[in-house]
Amino acid sequence: MTLPLTIDTHAHYFPESYLKLIADHGQRCGTSVIADASGTRFIQVGLLLRTGPITSHFYDLDDRLKVMDRTGVRMHALSLTQPMVYWADDDLGVRLCVAFNDAVADAHRRHPDRFIGFACLPLQNARLALEELERVAKLPGIRGLYMATAVRDRELSDRTFFPLYERAADLGLPIFLHPMMINNERLKQYYLINLLGNPFETAIAASHLIFGGVMDAFPKLEVSLPHAGGALPILRGRLDRGFEIRAECKIIKRPPSEYLRRFTYDTIAYSEAIMDCLVGLVGADRIMMGSDYCFDIAYNDPVSVVNGMTSLNEEQRSQILWGNAARLLRLA
Repeated sequence: MTLPLTIDTHAHYFPESYLKLIADHGQRCGTSVIADASGTRFIQVGLLLRTGPITSHFYDLDDRLKVMDRTGVRMHALSLTQPMVYWADDDLGVRLCVAFNDAVADAHRRHPDRFIGFACLPLQNARLALEELERVAKLPGIRGLYMATAVRDRELSDRTFFPLYERAADLGLPIFLHPMMINNERLKQYYLINLLGNPFETAIAASHLIFGGVMDAFPKLEVSLPHAGGALPILRGRLDRGFEIRAECKIIKRPPSEYLRRFTYDTIAYSEAIMDCLVGLVGADRIMMGSDYCFDIAYNDPVSVVNGMTSLNEEQRSQILWGNAARLLRLA
């Protein structure tokens, strides 16, 4: 089967080797793989964070390929998701990253036209993260890096991350962000921890990258924001107002809204009107297709979502489906 050129840049993956490491060693760091009465597995971090259900879609690549074929997705950019690896101690954190990154490279070796991936790094330890970065930069199929919107108690503007940003930019590896759940009592009902927490967490992280000087310090660094930028685009006026009137915000070269095109974005907005607004704001050349595979909230047919955007012309549609990612991830 020859599929059209399409890539899903927001497609999560839990290799069995990663899950086994958590099951065998995670308890020493307060994390375990648990099962409910039906046998469905989850990753449990402490008492607050549970990820799952971990269906076969997460780890079975043959199953994934069938879904991709059915929905017309040529390629997945495989990425980890929460709980990432930052909850682990240094030794386990490195082992988890190696397991994930090697599994992605193996998936690419077996299916070079179908899978690439974003490497995960043990960012709780800056030295170990740089060592793993140098290793994964040589692995086949690694086309970017994956980071949470915060690492433990550190924001992404923390100076300990600057050597990583510099090296990532030199290597031409873009950074793709993903929210860590905001654990707040007010968000525990109605799935608000995801529906509201995730998009605001993305806006917080992007604001730290802007005001914290990361985007100015590393002009070649590419950073991609999930969920169509979360709440960041709609808050651009408020951020600019702070830049105008607050001394603590006058530390960057230009208003925050002028940094929006420094980021790339995916299509996970669940609203054509919002996507139309984003295209008008940053341009179709800064947007890539995403689905959030394989959570229940994901787009089941991300290609149809892009094809159904009536405001796009054919060039813009092709850019979002493939061209922008192909250029950014060096696929062409």
